[in-house]
This record gives sequence, C-alpha cells and structure tokens, in this order.
Amino acid sequence: MPIRQALVTAANPRQRTLPLQTLIDQHGETKSALQIILEEAAGAGIEEFCVVVCPGDETAYAEACGALRPRVRFVVQKAPHGYGHAVLCAREFIGDQPFLHLVGDHLHVAQGVTSCARQLIEIAAAENASVSAVQPTRESLLTSYGAVGGRLVGGDRPLYQIDTVLEKPTPTVAEQQLIVPGLRAGFYLCFFGLHVLGPEIFTLLDEQRATAPDRPLGLSPALHALAARQRYLAFSIAGRRYDIGAPYGLLLAQLALSLSGRDRDRVLTQLIELLAVRAD
Repeated sequence: MPIRQALVTAANPRQRTLPLQTLIDQHGETKSALQIILEEAAGAGIEEFCVVVCPGDETAYAEACGALRPRVRFVVQKAPHGYGHAVLCAREFIGDQPFLHLVGDHLHVAQGVTSCARQLIEIAAAENASVSAVQPTRESLLTSYGAVGGRLVGGDRPLYQIDTVLEKPTPTVAEQQLIVPGLRAGFYLCFFGLHVLGPEIFTLLDEQRATAPDRPLGLSPALHALAARQRYLAFSIAGRRYDIGAPYGLLLAQLALSLSGRDRDRVLTQLIELLAVRAD
C-alpha cells in the first residue's frame, strides 16, 4: 500500500523550539528545520502531514512550514504525557493506513542521491512490513537513543529482524540484550528518527496506556511489543542523522547540509581557512 501520510512529533516541551531553528539547505536557501524535514518527506512521496505540537505553538509552526503549509494539519498534545502519547494523538489523522513517522529534532543527510526517507519507504514497501531506520552508534551515545537487537536477514543489504527494543539503554544492558551479529565491537543499532509503521502501533500504545494510565507513554515499549507480534525490521540507512538538540547538533547539521550541497567547495575553503587561523 502506498505510504502517503507522515507524522512529525514536535511536542516535547524541552525541545519545542528546535524545529523552528533556521539553517541553510543544500540549495543555499534559508529554511526552518521543520521545512527541511517536511520537504524530505514530500520528496519521498508523502502527500499529507500531521505535526503534533505543544499548545499555543500552531501559529509559529505554520509559519515555519514554507510552501507545504496547505498540506499540514496540526494536532495539539494538551499535556506532556510522553513520546508515545504524542504519536497516539495523531491516530484520527492517520486512520488505518501505514505512515512515515519523523521526529522534529532530527535532520537527515543521505550519502547518495536517494533521500533517507525514500530509502526507508522503498524498503517498507518491498518488505510489506513496519521498518525503523537505524544507524550503527558508539556505545558512549546509547543513552541518547532508542536501540534495537536482532539479526541480519537482508543478505547483502543492512536489513535486520528486530527482536528487542530498548529506550536509552546503558552500555551494560545493551551488551546483554542488544548484540547484533556482524556489527563492530562497541557499536549498536540505534534509531535514526525515521520509521514506517502500520496503524497497529496505535492499538499497542492503547494497551500500554491501559496497563499504566498514570505513567508517561513511551514509544519504545510499544515497538518492542510490535516485534513480538509481527515481522518488524530495521534498516541501516545510507546517510547520517543529526540531533539538533544535542550539543553542537545544530552546527553539525548545518555543516552536513552545506557539505552535501551546492556550496560545498566554498564551505570547505572557509573551514580550511578557519583551521589554519586556529593553528597559528
């Protein structure tokens, strides 16, 4: 089934301003991080967008959408009940269709001509399954990301059958539960900020909420339950994620965009000059 809808979560009160930050994209145009995220999804075939925001943020986010504004609907997460709850807020918009899910504080830069979002959508369509994008990540960064354990099933493709999902595990826990044969020692498969999910994720989130109604609702436990019930895959994207909320994250994202775009040579020259000055 074609994937035509995307859900962007941007309602974390501590990160609500991150998608509104401005950068220069690969074409040399000034845009918000949100607009860059939406445009990547639109280029992968997405037609309709739902952005989950904090109360009162609708106007600022609407202004940040650029030309895609008419295709974006905003849903308000009235209280900060967790990442999974933010996803659940979009249930009415998504309906019973598979969808692309992106987080509002991550930007993605592909290694080749095919965008990260398109890579993931194509794999999900070919495999007819839910697929999360992952990236091999050093164990020192594990406490910043959700991580998965499983086994390689894609042959010469970096495609994995997921059996375990943990949110921000410690290296000790990861070593016990998230070893993936074939990865370099000290590296684990961590989420990339892109998922293609079916509507059954909403049922799993509902079940999780029913068992602990007073606790924040996480997405990782629902994804772990998904892996126990059906074929759920991870795909190592040819590209890199940039968490713009991390220290120097916005700077690194801007450098990555610049070095993959039309102004690459000019930016490289300026970087070399800067390094030369610092070395004096």
